[in-house]
Amino acid sequence: MKYIKPKVLESCFTCPHCGAISYQLWWGSGWKQEKWHLNDCNIKVSNCANCHEHTLWIDNKMYYPDNGEAPFPNSEIPNSVKNIYLEAASVQNKSTRGAAALLRLGIQILCEELGESGKNVNEDIANLVKKGLPEIVQQSLDIVRVTGNDAVHPGQIDTDDPETVSKLFELTNIIVEYMIALPKKVSGIYTALPKAKLDAIKKRDNK
Repeated sequence: MKYIKPKVLESCFTCPHCGAISYQLWWGSGWKQEKWHLNDCNIKVSNCANCHEHTLWIDNKMYYPDNGEAPFPNSEIPNSVKNIYLEAASVQNKSTRGAAALLRLGIQILCEELGESGKNVNEDIANLVKKGLPEIVQQSLDIVRVTGNDAVHPGQIDTDDPETVSKLFELTNIIVEYMIALPKKVSGIYTALPKAKLDAIKKRDNK
């Protein structure tokens, strides 16, 4: 699903309420009781043309809703991981380090959902690789893991950079798409094949 990051005074972006890419109508106000040009307003509000909900921006940062500017979580994300994802999104504008650390925790819980121990995320990823984990997913997992670690134990990754942390949300959704959503879609289509065809495939693979 295409995602356009919410940005102050942009005419169109992905609404953080309904998830639709929609037109935004803006108005604003300033700290002082005088006429302001919209660009100079400290307080800005947008209204979504699709769901008619509002976003509130103060000094060009979005404060409402409090799910930050992160993409909507993948629809197949496990609830245990989704709760962490949404918590990370809610603190993203206040603490990028906090968001990165939470997303790393989300990856650890996701590994447990995928059948690993959930105690050591590095070992869990290694075990998933042995089971045939695609390289692109392994790389995505390790990016979130390493960046999240650096948020807690500062190293060479700039977890104060909002763009760096924003990418972690995207990668989390990519991981869920590859590991949960895509296999579920393929399995549903595969099992809908005629029984005779499925039996022939099974016979072929048992040779």
